[in-house]
Amino acid sequence: MNSESKNTHASLAEGRLSFGEKLGYGLGDTASNLFFQVFNIFLLYYYTDIFGIDPALIGVMFIVTKVVDAISDPLMGIIADRTNSRWGKFRPYLLWGAIPYGILGYAMFAGPEYSDAGKLIYAYVTYTAMMLAYTVINVPYSALMGVMTPSSIERTSIASFRFVCAFSAAWLVGTFVTPLKNILGGGNEAEGFRLTMMIFAVFSVALFWTTFATTRERVKPMQEKSNLKLDFKAMLDNRPWITLFLAAIFTLMNVAVRNGAIMFYFKYYVGDDGTPIFLIFDKTAVFMSTGLFAMVAGIACTKALAKRFDKRRIMIALTLLNALTMAIFFIIPPEQYALMVIVNIIGTLIIGPTPALVWAMYADTADYGEWKSGRRTTGLVFSALQFAQKLGLAVGAGLSGFILSLFGFIANEAQSDLSMTGIRLMFSIFPAILATSGAIAVYFYPLTDKQVAKIEIELTERHHSDQNGKPIAAG
Repeated sequence: MNSESKNTHASLAEGRLSFGEKLGYGLGDTASNLFFQVFNIFLLYYYTDIFGIDPALIGVMFIVTKVVDAISDPLMGIIADRTNSRWGKFRPYLLWGAIPYGILGYAMFAGPEYSDAGKLIYAYVTYTAMMLAYTVINVPYSALMGVMTPSSIERTSIASFRFVCAFSAAWLVGTFVTPLKNILGGGNEAEGFRLTMMIFAVFSVALFWTTFATTRERVKPMQEKSNLKLDFKAMLDNRPWITLFLAAIFTLMNVAVRNGAIMFYFKYYVGDDGTPIFLIFDKTAVFMSTGLFAMVAGIACTKALAKRFDKRRIMIALTLLNALTMAIFFIIPPEQYALMVIVNIIGTLIIGPTPALVWAMYADTADYGEWKSGRRTTGLVFSALQFAQKLGLAVGAGLSGFILSLFGFIANEAQSDLSMTGIRLMFSIFPAILATSGAIAVYFYPLTDKQVAKIEIELTERHHSDQNGKPIAAG
């Protein structure tokens, strides 16, 4: 082995991270999901059944406000890529963005007593401001994974930690929000949500600061001159990135539609009135808790699966199997609660590895872009993909509002056969179709794990040559 090869393999070995740093990074997604999972599962229900806003108007709001994200997400990526501080490019935003994020997440559920028009305006303002705060802190947070290590395998491991932490937060949300809001509110759901979100706000800020303190940035871009036009060209010429951009939209539409339907499905179809069936937990909480626990178990299998199978093939197979389990819910009768829990556990266990896999694939597309163009645009790549996810969530949530309105849903009343059918479709067939569309998009993802490994070695060699003042070959 020649000296250059030895240096390359040594550099790759140095890419290994400690357990503490991986866990510290993962806790940042615990912070995010203490709010974001509440938004995904409870926000449409809160706006319609508690705050008293028409579901169609909320559907419009979810989609219209994405105009702001279309500008703010890539802009934040551009700003982050050009940030230079003693803490790095991305970590400073975890420090300074945490408090606004916590305050605005709480404000969304403060529930002031305004007129109908005032409530809608308040929802627009607080939701838009919160999405901006989410952008400021989560675009850099997501991009940070791409510069902590040059190793694709280590990034997959980091992503596994991230999503174990993320779905641990989701489990906490799914398990404890309904009993917490019932206990803290003393029968007043609005007060219960307000106090619950106050607690989550404090924990979110503390966890983001922990991520800032425990992580480091190590991968440095090779290009020295800033050129926005070339950065966008490099991203748009990145075919793997384009396929994942489309897949993200369909996947998050699926998540938003199904999560948005959970509270309605159990309140109106299953008939969950909040009575505990296990300790302090009602049917909705037990259903979400067991499913999210299974998802965490699935995430724990990610690294083993990634070592044995190609990430693209795993993504397609698991997504299609999960779509099948979601579709089955359309034919499960309301009295078969135990069957619902079992099918949900199977589906969430199956889909568990996919979030970590797809985020590792996002980092691989950043490597591919640098390998092909010579420009590393980690922040821009992740911000644009995050925009795709937020767009998918917003369109999916908007569709949920439109579907409820189209099928004649009336909040806090017995539902007609038509509106009940709409709720059941939202929880089963519609998300299954969207999940299948996401799997089709991933089918066109062109990178294999062997190609990623080759790119990883070549980039390490280029970085080593750059550090020693030698010419760098074109990608």
